[in-house]
Amino acid sequence: QKKSKKSSETLTFKRPEGMHREVYALLYSDKKDAPPLLPSDTTQGYRTVKAKLGSKKVRPWKWMPFTNPARKDGAMFYHWRRAAEEGKDYPFARFNKTVQVPVYSEQEYQMYLHDDAWTKAETDHLFDLARRFDLRFVVIHDRYDHQQFKKRSVEDLKERYYHICAKLANIRAAPGTDLKIPVFDAGHERRRKEQLERLYNRTPEQVAEEEYLIQELRKIETRKKEREKRTQDLQKLITAADTTTEQRRAERKAPKKKLPQKKETEKPAVPETAGIKFPDFKSAGVTLRSQRMKLPSSVGQKKIKALEQMLMELGVDLNPMPTEEIVQMFNELRSDLVLLYELKQAFANCEYELQMLRHRYEALAKAGSIGPLSAEGAHPDAQAGLGIEEGKGDAKDQIIDVVGAPLTPNSVRRKV
Repeated sequence: QKKSKKSSETLTFKRPEGMHREVYALLYSDKKDAPPLLPSDTTQGYRTVKAKLGSKKVRPWKWMPFTNPARKDGAMFYHWRRAAEEGKDYPFARFNKTVQVPVYSEQEYQMYLHDDAWTKAETDHLFDLARRFDLRFVVIHDRYDHQQFKKRSVEDLKERYYHICAKLANIRAAPGTDLKIPVFDAGHERRRKEQLERLYNRTPEQVAEEEYLIQELRKIETRKKEREKRTQDLQKLITAADTTTEQRRAERKAPKKKLPQKKETEKPAVPETAGIKFPDFKSAGVTLRSQRMKLPSSVGQKKIKALEQMLMELGVDLNPMPTEEIVQMFNELRSDLVLLYELKQAFANCEYELQMLRHRYEALAKAGSIGPLSAEGAHPDAQAGLGIEEGKGDAKDQIIDVVGAPLTPNSVRRKV
């Protein structure tokens, strides 16, 4: 009991002087609560330390006048400032940044800047507003004198200003210097604003139709990627079937005196999808021939059941006598059957896609978006007819619902 009392006494901390009990309870408690989120230091005392004032004199402050260089009316203002800074410039004057608007002479205007659509008085008025409002062209357009001069748009004002700036920069530049001439494309800016205005003035029906078309485009792209992937898989299967056939012929023609190692090196590379890839037992020790007949884990249950059914239909025993020749022939047979099964599955998928596209085409023909089929049973613009016209909004749901109408590939009866 004495030891437990001593251990409990050592865990308690003394509340700092000046700290309220409630505040200390939030900071720490004896009930083994979680530590505080913010680190706290209570070793130096909770109360604030008094300011240490030295014996130096306080710097004097003075009520003095000042002028702002940004103002040209000579207004005088007053503020408190240190006496040592009397006579210095206004400290915030360095933030007064102005745009350097070029100035041209009469001779330069007549030789280089003359334009039939603009008079000199109108050009001078434009540059005067540019200096006053620091190239804020929206404000310049608002303050532009449209009564005295021709009515101009913001793009016209920008185009005239930057055209004159580029001309003056080319004229006054020294030969051989690399210039950074400002360029303004007024036509592009007008088209951009026009497109933005059309986008802003769309009706809710147009917005919904655009979202619908975007969703349909994404579906088309997804189907296209899936079709390309299936085409690649089918091409791999066809290549594997051709490679396997050539390999069988080469093995039959090759003499029996050749070593198996040379045969392996001379065999062409067979893709992994070619039937079944049985593991090689090259480890030391005793192995059973029946282990070579065991299907690898990469073959799924669906393929295993289909393989057993095909072997039963062919009248082949599922567990033959595991001699060396029988094991090799049995594995080759099962590999070829699995390859045949994959090819039939690919063929069924192609038939399903063809039937789905035919139903979709018939739905589009009924909706009136494309013409009837030709004599051969295919329309020359069949792929183009799969798109959806903007004006055929009533037939959209009908076209989408028809996609699931054809039979699925699983419903096609497999024949061996």
